[in-house]
Amino acid sequence: MATETKLTRILNIGGLNLYTNPLLKKDGDLIRAVNVDSDPYGAKSKRSGVTTFLGTAEGSAVRDLYAWTKDDNSTTFWYRVSGTQVYYSAQGTSAWTACTNGVVNGTSRVSFAVIDNTLVMGDGLGSTRHTTNGTAFTDTSGAPVAKDFEEYQGRLYAMGTGNNIFYSNAIAGTETYAGTTAWLTSPTTLYDSSSIKIPDAGGLSSIFKVADKLIINKTSRKMFKWDGFSLIDTASEMGPSSPYSVGNAEGYNFWLNDVGIMRYGGDRPQLLSNAIQPQIYNNMGSGVAGTAFDKAPGAVHRYDYFLAAGTITDDFTNETVNDCVFKYNFQKNEFLNYKFAQFPTCFFSHRDSDGNKQMVYGAANGQCYKLSGTAVTDNGSPIESYMMMIVDLSEPEFDKEWYKWVGFFNPGCQAKVAVACADTYVKESLNWKELGDASSGVIEERFPAGSRSKFLYIRIYDSSTTKGYTYYGSSVRARVIRD
Repeated sequence: MATETKLTRILNIGGLNLYTNPLLKKDGDLIRAVNVDSDPYGAKSKRSGVTTFLGTAEGSAVRDLYAWTKDDNSTTFWYRVSGTQVYYSAQGTSAWTACTNGVVNGTSRVSFAVIDNTLVMGDGLGSTRHTTNGTAFTDTSGAPVAKDFEEYQGRLYAMGTGNNIFYSNAIAGTETYAGTTAWLTSPTTLYDSSSIKIPDAGGLSSIFKVADKLIINKTSRKMFKWDGFSLIDTASEMGPSSPYSVGNAEGYNFWLNDVGIMRYGGDRPQLLSNAIQPQIYNNMGSGVAGTAFDKAPGAVHRYDYFLAAGTITDDFTNETVNDCVFKYNFQKNEFLNYKFAQFPTCFFSHRDSDGNKQMVYGAANGQCYKLSGTAVTDNGSPIESYMMMIVDLSEPEFDKEWYKWVGFFNPGCQAKVAVACADTYVKESLNWKELGDASSGVIEERFPAGSRSKFLYIRIYDSSTTKGYTYYGSSVRARVIRD
């Protein structure tokens, strides 16, 4: 019988890895990562919490959020849609106040866009409306009924309720969007608004800009490009399944599709979410629910794309994350899971008048919440942070006699650690041994003689309401028994 003593160091900890064959995983790859962030680089920390953002208006679920900073005086207005009303808050500090002429349909999506220092709004059922003062909307004469808008090349494009994209006159000189001529057509050169018929099956889903092109998406997932002159079929069916999931940053757009989370920079959509594929769809049918693919909200904030996916159970760990929010860091190319005390119903990230980026999300209880870099709770509720990893010393077929595990944390933290020796991947077979907290910064386990198994599971968790923790890494020493 051959034996060898081996030492492995678990450092440079990445994101979730549920896609790779478990026999090919690196020691310490995360198979669970709930409410953790990658900070500092190569380590993992408990995520910070959230605080309330303004009040609850009439208490209905928040369906849409938007923010607009006026060009002329840098006043920022925040908007929320709940019930059948659009509300505003000046500077995001005053109480929610009902907008004049802000009554909308109680179930459909409400979209916003800005052109010529004018905010435009529509719900796809009632009249398109605009405001220049931020508080009172006016029905826009001649504008089509539309459910999505995008400013492109000095025009406002409106996605109609059929298969037509309408565009306004080009704004120039003394013309203003709020004027009565914005959507009028005429044989003269002054008025040149018109529409584009989008071919193929399915209705229109969403429009947005990428690489100086207007991207037009259909419910069939087909995508078209418009450059102001020509309509191009991209020959792709990887467009957004949920129009609410589209977020953009640095020339890229991100969205949810039936096959996963995509990134698009103007060429071909790229699938990003292989690392968490078992959480999106799996053989147990316990990934993202079918209905969520059509309505899951998402947004980009700084270097992260957030997507509120709902309750999921992957088919490797068989562990459930309730009200899961996927968080993809495109700087580090890694996925993690969040779970907020209140599940987001919409997101919006905006740079306020002081130049600070704010991520605000709405919830079904009518309250909006703001991500905070200093909060240690979700508005008073504990943040349950959880990580799990497996060590097999790259020889999964052989038993190991485990000698020692040492973990390194920030001193004073309240993170707790447990370990389990097992010969299977079945979670019910794990007999966890609690090691206590990591308040000293270093915690270790010298395994009793005869601690033998193929795998060592490590669990790090915390639900304190006073401070966070940072896990820097760990080391494992064991004797491999090749019999």
